[in-house]
Amino acid sequence: MNKMLAAVGITGALFGTALVGCSSESSGEGSGDGGKTVVELAGWGASPEEEALLKETLDAFEEKHPDIDVKHEVIADQYMDVTKTRLVGGEAADVFYLDALDAPSLINTGVLEPLNDYVTEDFDVEDFEEPLLNAFKKDDTYYGFPKDFSTLSLFYDKAAFEEAGLEGPPKTWEELSEYAEKLTVDEDGDGQPERYGLGFSKELARQFYKFQPNGAQVVDEKGKADFASEEAIQALEPIVTMYQDDKTAGLPSDAGNEWGGDMFGQGNAAMVIEGNWTIPFLEDNFSNLDFTTAELPTINGENATAAFTVAYVMNEQSEVKDAAWELISFLTGKEGMEIWTSKGFALPTRKSVAENLGYEEDPLRSSFVAGASYAQPWQAGENLPIIMTNFDNQFISALLGEQTLEEALKKAEETANKEIEAAN
Repeated sequence: MNKMLAAVGITGALFGTALVGCSSESSGEGSGDGGKTVVELAGWGASPEEEALLKETLDAFEEKHPDIDVKHEVIADQYMDVTKTRLVGGEAADVFYLDALDAPSLINTGVLEPLNDYVTEDFDVEDFEEPLLNAFKKDDTYYGFPKDFSTLSLFYDKAAFEEAGLEGPPKTWEELSEYAEKLTVDEDGDGQPERYGLGFSKELARQFYKFQPNGAQVVDEKGKADFASEEAIQALEPIVTMYQDDKTAGLPSDAGNEWGGDMFGQGNAAMVIEGNWTIPFLEDNFSNLDFTTAELPTINGENATAAFTVAYVMNEQSEVKDAAWELISFLTGKEGMEIWTSKGFALPTRKSVAENLGYEEDPLRSSFVAGASYAQPWQAGENLPIIMTNFDNQFISALLGEQTLEEALKKAEETANKEIEAAN
């Protein structure tokens, strides 16, 4: 296995599966109709509504750039595995989606084109929300520009709040715990509530934002797991107590639901912590539900939330880099981004676009937009996939009381670091 192959984590078995469906065509000058430049764009699938918005955005780009054709491909399965395989084989698209989670590892392989030299003043880099922009930046070099995002917000049932005599959302995690107790309905008193005060997800992706306000971290400066500290335990103890002792918080599976949005829509939780994607789901499936959203309660007096964001990046091996940049700059520029995010399925990473679309005042989306300025992107170095797997495996056992939180975190950290050392 050569150095490049090892760097992007491709195995021999992966080549046997992920290459299926790879295009053998390469883009280049004059390869399109009428001698146009063809730019290949690859991404994962989306809802029909989002696909229509992307087509509208790409049509607007091609109208402004009649000399460029965009060849859009949806990679339906194993997106990153397929993308990494194609990068190794020199067959990757000129422009492709990159999740913040995967950005550190791909940036370090050198397969992404640095974008600083392409950026002009009118691109207005300062218009991006800084935490989202920095998720695709290393050593003052931009390797991608974020196309959209979602933070986490608190969804709450207005009717349930009124019944419990509560006005407005909780402002702190201490208040959240008090609210959850008042909102929990356990008529049988058997510890299996008919309605939990709070529904939550156990994964590290939904818990990590609590670390920083408590002085904890997910990884150390060497990229190893570092979440078993006393500060990390303090960060997670409140939700463990609410789940294990108070029985006022529940997982979706406790109520027979697959995820928090369904748990909330079905009335099995009066509050849930979820992303912007939950809004259209609730509107489509639970139209009678009277709900709203709020920024997450503060932790130790600090605002904190997670951000999930995706960028457009350029393949370093692209043979049409100038045209590829024209596409990236339009899609992440003010005009293209406004088209793409106009329906609110995805939220704009540019402050001016959020303002133009009225999301800063939107009763459901304003909390997500407000959180972008202080959010922590979901990423933590190259070893995060190993780290999050071990965290998730052990944290559930702490919730279930099978071991203490301290024991669970120490075991997860130790196992993760052994696997990291073995991989290197």
